[in-house]
Amino acid sequence: MMDKRLGWVFFISPVFLILTWWLIARSGQYSADVLVPPKDVLLTLAELYQSGELAMHLKASFYRLGAGFGLGAAGGILFGILMATSKQVEAFFLPLFQALRQVPTITLIPILILLLGVDEAFKVIIVFKAAFLTVGLAAYEATKGVPKNYFEVAKVYDLPKKTIYTRIVFPAIIPQLFTGLRIAFSRSWTILVAAELLASDSGVGQMMQFGRDTFRMDIVMVGVLITGVVGFSIDRMMKLLEIRMIPWQSVRAG
Repeated sequence: MMDKRLGWVFFISPVFLILTWWLIARSGQYSADVLVPPKDVLLTLAELYQSGELAMHLKASFYRLGAGFGLGAAGGILFGILMATSKQVEAFFLPLFQALRQVPTITLIPILILLLGVDEAFKVIIVFKAAFLTVGLAAYEATKGVPKNYFEVAKVYDLPKKTIYTRIVFPAIIPQLFTGLRIAFSRSWTILVAAELLASDSGVGQMMQFGRDTFRMDIVMVGVLITGVVGFSIDRMMKLLEIRMIPWQSVRAG
């Protein structure tokens, strides 16, 4: 019963935000060209959907997100585990890894544009960097937290390295790893939209930039709405996947 009540509470803040937006827009304090009413934004959303323009931009953004995040997450998992289990790799790469992690991804956009231009490679690499470092850190710290006696027992039984990684390390780090994946996926999406805003000929960010250049704030607001909905959906999708793959986590949390 309590869960059902909380389900209704879940919708209060979005409804309150939309209501506040509608009231401020209706007050006449701001021009409708600057603060577009929610109704006009929904009409523009329907127009972009029917014309196929919205689908085109989403397709371009999702391709870049999928390619960059897939490569970055896979590489981050492997690198993080390797760095945590090899003292030589850790000593060589950890200082550089930690230094790069402190550099905001968005600050690399001008450099990558100069090196790669504004083609697809630039956007994919931006997403790759955001995913690789976040997931890599999660995998590294999770692997470091695996009890040492696990490895000692594996050594006593002379287990091959493949078995150690697949049967001991990976199952032990899955919960913490999923947290890193959730954060990385959402962060990759926001970084991608920012990159498309600055340099792209397609994608949700470019659609927003076009709206700004033509002073179509309704298109800009559609982009903001789509960015928020997609980001929220990504987080929920990863959470549901985590519950399905690690059911004991949700039981423990409850």
